[in-house]
Amino acid sequence: MAGITNAPFRTLCREQGAGLFVSEMVTARALLERIPETLRMIEPGPGEWPRSVQLYSVDPHHMSEAVKMIGRENLADHIDMNFGCPVPKVTRKGGGAALPYKRRLFSAIVEGAVEAAKPFGIPVTVKMRIGIDTDHHTYLEAAKSAADAGVAWVALHARTAEQMYEGKADWSAIANLVEHLKPTGVPVLGNGDIWTGADALEMIDQSNCAGVVVGRGCLGRPWLFADLVAAMRGNQTPVLPTLREVSEVMFRHGELIVDYFESEIRGCRDLRKHMAWYLKGFRVPSELRRQFGMVSSLEELRSLLDQLDDQPYPIEVSEKPRGRTSHGRAPTLPDGWLKDPDEMIHLESEDMFSGG
Repeated sequence: MAGITNAPFRTLCREQGAGLFVSEMVTARALLERIPETLRMIEPGPGEWPRSVQLYSVDPHHMSEAVKMIGRENLADHIDMNFGCPVPKVTRKGGGAALPYKRRLFSAIVEGAVEAAKPFGIPVTVKMRIGIDTDHHTYLEAAKSAADAGVAWVALHARTAEQMYEGKADWSAIANLVEHLKPTGVPVLGNGDIWTGADALEMIDQSNCAGVVVGRGCLGRPWLFADLVAAMRGNQTPVLPTLREVSEVMFRHGELIVDYFESEIRGCRDLRKHMAWYLKGFRVPSELRRQFGMVSSLEELRSLLDQLDDQPYPIEVSEKPRGRTSHGRAPTLPDGWLKDPDEMIHLESEDMFSGG
């Protein structure tokens, strides 16, 4: 989740019980070019372990060299390759959810990363979608290719690129993938529509997946991970903080992000996008909401939070989608992309910064 899962937000999620949280997606090329902002994006928070970097590339050489750089410089303990991003600026270059359609290119990128990581003992994993659209499903073949290459696990977001974030994820595809990869011994993680701990248990029950991956569900709700941990341990009581408790999380987020950017102005500017997610469903006067969306200092944030009346968590919104709810649309692909899945092509290099 570009622009969201920076070190401060990962710290909040880890404090709530998240087992592993990957960095924002960065391109292999930007890492090799040592773009300062890219290096900042993969920098772990204090005490963060395991350090997990999410990489994207359309070039086997770039991916391999970036993994070697991570290993040589001890920049991460885990590398996750993103083949699930559906946004046009990524798929139009053949990246993200578009790439598994090109079987040989996909295999070359995954094999290159796994081999480059071996000398450093760094596990490599992949995340993907079901495919490009209903006529071009790629997940079974791509996942088997990745498993054969030696990835540690495969995570499946149970939507196509065409669906974007629309509708309900098809958890039956996760079940299909679990069966498909069973002979390889490579575990499958499920992703899509995990809004509560109960959702995670239901996904595991329906699909037999080995674990769950959370994305939009934690936006403005880092305590979702506390709910997940409780559910996995057999506690069916949802973790639902009061507005006062949410306020303290919001202020901690503010302190962490100001320290991260070493600038109160920049940190608060970045924090603004989280305000509506944190306050979703609570009774907050419209003028106060507007002021939260323009907060420019920690002192101002504290003043605004102190004006909120405590109230129970709005259960009616806890089980509903958050963040992106983009309507489905035909994916933007390179010209002639769907002609030959076995064509080994050289793509124009990915953009320097994260893709989304």
